[in-house]
Amino acid sequence: MKDSWRRIIIAGKGGSGKDHLVKLLKEKDLIYSVSHTSRPSREGEFNGVDYYFITYDKAMKMIGKGEFYEYVEFNNWFYGTSLDEFYRANLFIMTPSGIEKLKPEDRKESLVMFIDIDERILRERLAGRNDADKSERRINADREDFKNFSDFDCIITNPNFTIDEVLEKIGGGND
Repeated sequence: MKDSWRRIIIAGKGGSGKDHLVKLLKEKDLIYSVSHTSRPSREGEFNGVDYYFITYDKAMKMIGKGEFYEYVEFNNWFYGTSLDEFYRANLFIMTPSGIEKLKPEDRKESLVMFIDIDERILRERLAGRNDADKSERRINADREDFKNFSDFDCIITNPNFTIDEVLEKIGGGND
């Protein structure tokens, strides 16, 4: 990895492989930032590992105390990165609106990877999830959220990407 990057931020629509990429990069000793969310946990997710699952009211109280670096409301659920997590970790998942909230100096030190795969594959993957969100609702919300998204440094379009492909992109910069 380039020394000038202090953190790697992954962005992608639901079902694109963000969690898979996090798993691969954690095996390379990157430290994942655990975000806060008010959405219900999925089967196999654990509090403090995958997310900090909190109530919407608790999220609003934390916002009021200035405890978040960035936060968004997506599909009526809260998602946010606490200040502590932002400065502790070097591997993140963020939405385009979360990336927009990065301070210029922090954006300069960040490599943003966008996983942009075919919507047909996203639909298949989302349909197979045991999720509190409906696939079509998520697809539509992601379409809106990622409309005109261009603030990324490299893109992955292969739905079956490998760690070698990802590391090559990280080392090589833009496509």
